[in-house]
Amino acid sequence: MLNVLVLVSGGGTNLQAIVDSIADGRITDTRIVGVISNNPNAYALERAKAAGIPEQCISPKNFGTREEFNIEFLKMVKSYQPDLIVLAGFLVVIPPEMIAGYRNKIINVHPSLIPSFCGTGYYGLKVHEAALDRGVKVVGATVHFVDEGTDTGPIILQRAVEVQPEDTPEILQKRVMEQAEWKILPKAIDLIAHGRVHVTDGRAVVEE
Repeated sequence: MLNVLVLVSGGGTNLQAIVDSIADGRITDTRIVGVISNNPNAYALERAKAAGIPEQCISPKNFGTREEFNIEFLKMVKSYQPDLIVLAGFLVVIPPEMIAGYRNKIINVHPSLIPSFCGTGYYGLKVHEAALDRGVKVVGATVHFVDEGTDTGPIILQRAVEVQPEDTPEILQKRVMEQAEWKILPKAIDLIAHGRVHVTDGRAVVEE
């Protein structure tokens, strides 16, 4: 059984996709052991409560220094004894100690086809605004392992989504979520749960 800890900051649509995928059998041999948010008003916490999942909130704003926050945050994470940590719209920089302690056990979903429109400053609607400004015809989403860089870890899965002429950033964001993020994030978790993802020479090898 894969014990998954989900980290969230906002609405929790990717969390809901994981919850629903476990419920309908698209993800097997997996359970969500907890949800942590940095935002006490995150609707994702309500989704966790509705699903009967333990949830907690810890914010850097409540600590004098980032170092103090990192120490307490890492303690909270360890308390759940996770096999896999999923960043589902988590807008806090992951402490280096946590990345080192959970090497290739933290995954993130990013709303673009990495290496396009990723890195510092590319999150949420900003990704889709940049894609439309550039005039690309295909966008998508990526699930990748988290390393010390920003969106630079080994890529596990990607799915492409076509851009439509009438797209706004909001419309495109919704389509990327529905057609890519909510599909490949659960799939990646299921693959990991069954030992079908391995990192070799800095690249993720996936047995689909």
